[in-house]
Amino acid sequence: MLTNIAHRIDGFTGAVHLPGDEGYELGRQSLNPAVDARPVMVAESARTEDVRAALVSARTCGLPLAVQATGHGTHVPADGGILLRTGALDRVEIDPVRRVARVGPGVRWGRVLREAAAYGLAPLSGSSPDVGVTGYTLGGGVGWLARRYGLAADSVVSAEVVTADGRTVTADADRHAGLFWALRGGGGNFGIVTSLEFRLYPVDLVHAGIAFFPYERAAETLAHYRAWAAQAPDEVSTAVMLTTLPGGTERVLGIKAMYAGASERGDRVLRPLWEAAGPAIRDEVRPVRYADAAMGGTPARYLDFFHDLPDAVIGTLVEAGRHATVEIRHWGGAMSRPGPDAGPVGHRGAAFSVIVSERLAGMADALSPHGTGGTFLNFLADAGRVADAYTEADHARLAEVKRTYDPDNLFRLNLNIAPR
Repeated sequence: MLTNIAHRIDGFTGAVHLPGDEGYELGRQSLNPAVDARPVMVAESARTEDVRAALVSARTCGLPLAVQATGHGTHVPADGGILLRTGALDRVEIDPVRRVARVGPGVRWGRVLREAAAYGLAPLSGSSPDVGVTGYTLGGGVGWLARRYGLAADSVVSAEVVTADGRTVTADADRHAGLFWALRGGGGNFGIVTSLEFRLYPVDLVHAGIAFFPYERAAETLAHYRAWAAQAPDEVSTAVMLTTLPGGTERVLGIKAMYAGASERGDRVLRPLWEAAGPAIRDEVRPVRYADAAMGGTPARYLDFFHDLPDAVIGTLVEAGRHATVEIRHWGGAMSRPGPDAGPVGHRGAAFSVIVSERLAGMADALSPHGTGGTFLNFLADAGRVADAYTEADHARLAEVKRTYDPDNLFRLNLNIAPR
């Protein structure tokens, strides 16, 4: 049967690997060590037309189709299906006049950052330049410019999509508007995006970096952070970390910050936080080009959203921070004020997200009475919690769009939204 499948990819010009082939072991891997995928085939797209060819083959053989570009967002193994790799589809076009970028599904943020920076522009990229643009954006995309300009999903202008029935369509505000809405936060449930167009913003120099402070003042600093964040301008994005000092063993409080504006103004905005945290052990916040200002995130073994940080939550987090990495990120700003046609990203009204790198005994029970119980698709590893990433109404609408564009759930080897 496997040989027959290979022969059925008519018009496919890329490499095809079956179990036992030399390229199969490498091709089936992702960047998530918890996923040990065993697809019946790995197909590597060499051109956009290969995407449709692989999709038609999957339908003909009655197999599910999984799509993987960079492998950062792989949470569900492609067992028993065709794994379509799109990493080679990495074309980037920058239009400095319209201030938009158009990219293929294999493009990573680092390349867009470099090419946009040549025009003094920036995308709404994530914490790491190595993350793929398309998967990050379709999942919502909360980055260091989100408080200033919104989520990455909010910046999308249009998408070229191969749908489950083999059509190639353009989804934007006027064409396939329901699909366009669903793509901007609904992940890869509705088709294979072969081209994504999104807005760029006039950002070049920022005031950004991370500073580390004594752990002993963690509770007091978080209490001050709670009040400071409530009046912080949209131009500043921050996250407080409870972690280990890089290169050492000392537990410290870290503050990651980015001010999208003049360094002098950024320094004035951040100074009250620095004063509350005490003398810095190390301070790396400085003027830097946005393209060079990457600050990595924390693996999310626990995630919840909070409208406030009451003392009970702060106490639990400070204790958790002695044993695991804790990251408290300030939300709000532009991402909490979506336009009327914004995509289905949930929990925009939260004031803070809390991520912990380990699920510690008793921690979730102590925090859950204060949290919203929500999650965010980009951070989600549990396929059983997809509905928690959306409002009830948006999840129902996503299921309706799924029924229109993928009624047989061909695209189910993902954080799945089933058709309704």
